[in-house]
This record gives sequence, C-alpha cells and structure tokens, in this order.
Amino acid sequence: MSATRQYSIELLAPARNVSVAVAAINHGADAVYIGAPTHGARAAAANSISDIAAVCDYAHQFGARVYVTVNTIVYESELRKVEQLIKDLYRIGVDALIVQDLGLLRLDLPPIALHASTQCDIRTPERALFLQSLGFSQLVLPRELTLEEIKAMRQAVSLPLEAFVHGALCVSYSGDCRASLLCGGRSANRGECAQICRLPYNLIDGKGDTLIKNKHLLSLRDLNRLSELNSMISAGISSLKIEGRLKDESYVKNVVSAYDMALRTLGVPRTSHGMVERNFTPDVERSFNRGFTKAFLFTSNPPAGSLANHKSPKSTGPIIATVTSIHGRKIVLKNVKELLNNGDGLNFGPHGFRVNKVESPTTIITQEPVSGLNPGMDLRRNFDKKFTDTLTSPNSATRYIGLQLTLRRVHNSLILEDADGTAASIDFPKQDALTPQEDARKRIIAKLGNTVYRLENLTDHLGHEFVTASALTKLRREFIEMKNIGMASRFKRELRRAESKEAKWPEGTSLTFHNNVANSMTEAVYRSHGVHENIEPALEISRTSTKETEVMCTRYCLRRELGKCLKEAKGREWKEPLSLYSPGLPPLNLHFDCANCQMRISIKS
Repeated sequence: MSATRQYSIELLAPARNVSVAVAAINHGADAVYIGAPTHGARAAAANSISDIAAVCDYAHQFGARVYVTVNTIVYESELRKVEQLIKDLYRIGVDALIVQDLGLLRLDLPPIALHASTQCDIRTPERALFLQSLGFSQLVLPRELTLEEIKAMRQAVSLPLEAFVHGALCVSYSGDCRASLLCGGRSANRGECAQICRLPYNLIDGKGDTLIKNKHLLSLRDLNRLSELNSMISAGISSLKIEGRLKDESYVKNVVSAYDMALRTLGVPRTSHGMVERNFTPDVERSFNRGFTKAFLFTSNPPAGSLANHKSPKSTGPIIATVTSIHGRKIVLKNVKELLNNGDGLNFGPHGFRVNKVESPTTIITQEPVSGLNPGMDLRRNFDKKFTDTLTSPNSATRYIGLQLTLRRVHNSLILEDADGTAASIDFPKQDALTPQEDARKRIIAKLGNTVYRLENLTDHLGHEFVTASALTKLRREFIEMKNIGMASRFKRELRRAESKEAKWPEGTSLTFHNNVANSMTEAVYRSHGVHENIEPALEISRTSTKETEVMCTRYCLRRELGKCLKEAKGREWKEPLSLYSPGLPPLNLHFDCANCQMRISIKS
C-alpha cells in the first residue's frame, strides 16, 4: 500500500482564453488549465505565450495555479519545436504542463512539473503507479471510474489525483478513440476531434432491419457531480476538474461559482486564497447542458436510460412550462415554473425557438409560428436571457484578499500590520488632534485602488493623534509593497519529479497502436522501462492493414442503456451483429464485451 497524504482541494477550471481564465479565478477557481499555442487537445482553444503570461501574473496574486495543455501526441518532426515551447512556458511562470506523449520525458526540458493527461488513459492502478514512477506530479483519472476504483487509485499512488466533476463526457475512454481519425481524418489525439459521437444514427441488426432510426445513440449527457463533491474528496480526489475549454465566459462563471460555493460550504482547505463576492446565484441548470448524469460514479453498471440523451446533442435545459394552446405566433402556457423573459430560448425535443415578447406570465409571442409544436407538449428553457445578461456583466463577481490591519505607534514610527505578520512603518512624530481622527484614517487606509486587497477591519491604536493624509498614504503604499513581496515569496512552483529507472511498464513487453507511440522519444521511454518486443506505431502515422480496426472502447453500453443487455432476456431480442449507420460515415460495428461490461466499436478498412 502506498503511503498517502491529505491534499488541499483544488477547483480546476477551463480557460479558452485570457478573459475566461481571469473570470474563472475571479469566480472562485484555484487553478485554470489553458491551451498552449500548439499541441493542445482542443486545437480551437490555443493561446499565445504572452497571453498565458498574463494569466500567470493574474492568477499568482491569489496563489492560483496555471496549467497548460500540451496533451496531444507529438510527431517526430515536431519534437524540437515542442521542446522550445515548453521552455517558453516555464520562463513565463506556468506551474505545470498537462501532457499525453511520454516522449516529452526525453526532451531537454526545464524542471517544470508534468501532469498526466486524461488522454493517458489511466484506467488501472498499475498504470497510475507507472506514471508516478516516471516523475509525473498529478494524474488526471478517466471519467469512467467508480468511487471504489478511485479509492484503489488512491491506495496505489501518493500523488494528487485529478478527476472531472462537470461538463461534456466523451463516450470513449480518452486517448483510446480513433473514430474521428478513421471516419474523417481528424485525430482526437491531435486536438481535432470531429465529435462523430454527437451525430444521429440508425441502429441496424444482423438481419439488416432498422431497430432505431435517427437517434443520437452515442451522445452522452453532461457530467454533474455537484452533490457528490464530498464523496469524491473522501475517495481521494484533490483536484476537481470542470470540463470546457471551448465554453464561453458566462458558462465558466456560472459553473465555477456553483462548485466554489459548494466547496466553501463543505469547509475544505483550498490551494488558493481570497474571497469571492458575487452578484448572482449560480445555477448549473441554466448553463449549456445535454441533461445531467453522475456517470459511473456509484456503479460500473448504471441503469438503462441514465447516461445518454438520444434525442439531441444540444443544450436542453429544465422544463419551464406546458403548452395549452397555439394561435399563430401566440402560445398560451400552463404550469409555468419561472417567469419568462424576452429573448429566452425554448425547445421541445431537437427543435428550438426564441421568445420575441412575453405578453403575460402565461402568454408568449414568437417571431414566426413554431412548426411542429402542439398543445400538451412540455417546453424547456435552454437560454435564460436575464440570467445570461447578469453573467456577461464584468462585475458579476469580485475576488479579493481581505486585510485585518492594525495601526499603532512605536516610539517615533507609525506601523501598519496585517494579521499574517506583514508590516510596514514610516517615521512620523506624534501630534495631538483637536477632533477624533479614526474615521478619517480608516478612509485613507481603505483606499486600496486597483489592488487585490480589501480592508475588512482596522484596529486603530492611535487615539487622538493627528496624522497627515500624505503620511497615511505613504504608509499604505509601503504596506502594499511589502504585502506583494510577501505573497510572491510564499508562492512556490512545484518542480518536476525524478524518474525511476527501475519502473516497468505493467502491461507486457509489446505495445499496440492503442498506446499512441508517434515518435522515437516515446518509443525510447517504453524501451527503457521493459518493452523489448514489437511496438506498433500510432494510427496517426501508420494505418494498420487489418480488415477491421477497433476505433473506440467505451464503458457506455448501448444495449444496457436501451434496456437490451445480453445478460437479460430482452437482450436476446436483438440479433447480432449490430451496427450504427450515419450518412457520410462508414458503418460502426458494435461488439459487446460482457465479461468486462464494455462496448467496443470497430470500422472495416
């Protein structure tokens, strides 16, 4: 059993760009993850070195950390470019890199901490222990793990463990999906996933009959573990990760706030500091979601209908009302759960429309008559105009570091001191005042301008002394300078851990394309850790010549989700083989590994 320790809790937020990163920190994130200029697993969310430097400068004021994703596989011709990129990221103050390609371990890198991406597919304790032995500082666990499996990971390693708590779910184990690559030439392991899992499909049985038509059969709901944070922390997760590096600023503000408030209610220690003052009440139901699921957190065999949203891959939102009658552009409602607003987005199934005008609490007017809408249908609100307007405000939240100051005199000096011991002093002779001065002194000291500090309390021991405004201003400035120096000195970057030469790859002495080896450096890492037989290259650089290629391995089982598990009588009603068909794509052949409760998807060459 590995010796483990208790870690402070980190709320890790996605950042599409600088403004989203700053918003995430202001709304309570302890760390953000943001895409590098190249080689991030979301190619559409790349950022310049100068922009990432600005994020570091802002985050570090609160002791918040910045992790940069360099988590694609790397081609041989790109190794030196990536090496220089990492040197640049270290120079500007990045706290750690989230990486997939083990070949980076053999580059000439600065001592920057490395986190093993979810793309590393760490689905067993043995893999986790191997990556710890290679010198990684934090492990990002698969979304598919149960609490019991997380506990087993915690027992196996002594590193901080990171896990997703909210956002979109990949249907496949991350890093082990090549469906986008083989269906359209866009590799998920290169940050270019085409999201074919969100497309509509027909399900065809072995006789050629259509069992289900035009449904989004591989499109999972979004993860929501807001109510399970204590369970995840107790199981051993210390970094709680929100998915969404393509999400907009309003989404990040709302979701980060919801999780920050939940963690503050739990009272757990956090890795950053500062308080957050919001002018809205977060509600994750009001941000983009496809319906929610806790996924496999409590069982590897969840009940039918609990994982996917087969009707639509778009945001659905909560039911807001039921249609009573329709009169052209006028729609009369009943059971209205909340007041509607002009500009709200409503939907029924895959169809949506905007509210042009709210005529009364139960009557709305649309721009055009809504085709397909009938009395008795439920309407969901997937765009709350009023709530979104609040979130788009630049003042939706303020993050600050509270000061508990004491003002006193020692001989001929005035001293301003914080509760943490930070202090500044100036020479100023004692002078008596004719009138009380406490309020005037407090007003001057509280003028903290554009700093991250806010005066929460001032204990003033000067009594009826008179101190000039200029002297107090100078004292305040001296104190802020000392406070900034102290904060900076306490912030320490974690450095890369040493690699154990004795570590052995735990899964045999050969590798297949599932291990994503795309360059000589990666091959060298595996060779040095016990892989001495054949190493099959990644499909991105060498397509296999087999007649059928597995493109996806998933814990999500379509049979189980649809109530047709092969272990039950109803499952035998569907004759195999089963395949999924969507226009423009090759057939996706479904294979059911009942022993391991997994579904595998393959494509014929």
